[in-house]
Amino acid sequence: MPHATQHADVAVDVATAELDTALRGGPFHVALRAAIAARGLPLQRVQHHLSRYGVKVGVTSLSYWQQGARRPQRPESLRAVRALEEILQLPEESLIRLLAEPDEGTLGDRPSSRSYRSLVAASGVLERLLTELESPLDSGLHTLGHHERIRIGARRELLGRESHHIVRAHRDGVDRFVAVHHGDQGCAPERMVVQALENCRTGRVRWHHDTGVLVAELLFDTRLRSGDTFLFRYGIEDGTAGASREHVREFGMAGGQYALEVRFDEYALPIRCHRFTQHSVAAPRSGRQELALSRRHRSVHLVEPRVRSGIVGIGWDWE
Repeated sequence: MPHATQHADVAVDVATAELDTALRGGPFHVALRAAIAARGLPLQRVQHHLSRYGVKVGVTSLSYWQQGARRPQRPESLRAVRALEEILQLPEESLIRLLAEPDEGTLGDRPSSRSYRSLVAASGVLERLLTELESPLDSGLHTLGHHERIRIGARRELLGRESHHIVRAHRDGVDRFVAVHHGDQGCAPERMVVQALENCRTGRVRWHHDTGVLVAELLFDTRLRSGDTFLFRYGIEDGTAGASREHVREFGMAGGQYALEVRFDEYALPIRCHRFTQHSVAAPRSGRQELALSRRHRSVHLVEPRVRSGIVGIGWDWE
């Protein structure tokens, strides 16, 4: 009997050590598999515990997650991951943060310059700021075209951006658009300036310092009827943070054309640039493609003829 007990203790120590290593270095599926093994829970029991948290996840999905065949991406799945941290007695954010890391098969991609935790915090802040502006989830506008220009300064900082929108109203009475800007880490949104450049004027502006989120109303001098199209242009002067390394745009639903252009200062040119996509902020990056920097115009760009829900962006590396 003592031998059996000793073997059991050794097995527990090994499982605990493997779990600690996996939680520190990932990837997500290895850490999840190690956590389930360390607690000795079959997947059916894990599923049962999740249901007590009000989260529905199939045994097949759990199996795929711990094999690395799929990664949690949908809001319901991310709720499940947070519940798993409690069920498996793991430190808070220990699994969630691993979802921000690139998975195997995405060699060369790096995680976002903003942590997953900061993006989750920003999403909660954004929801609150939009509530303050009494902005409905459905803005009443479909985007037909969006051309976004990003300017990077001599200190490698995000100087500002300009957006040109072509929209169509799908209900009567729409008279505004709410712009969202998320500055780089360390930015000061209270020092940013919103500029109404064409066919609009600036309304209320709200910001949150810790997350760098700014929202601004752009008011139209007309009330659109359903089916009406409208063009407007605005800019946001930033320049309040350190070196910028990427610009991303998230789309909640499929829509029209999107073009992103990043222009660099002649005294601060990156050594390489690339485009990438993500299904969500928690998903691994994919679709990496190198972009040739125009030395004459100091810019790179991408064009999405018809955007899909998810994230698209351009990243760059400094010397």
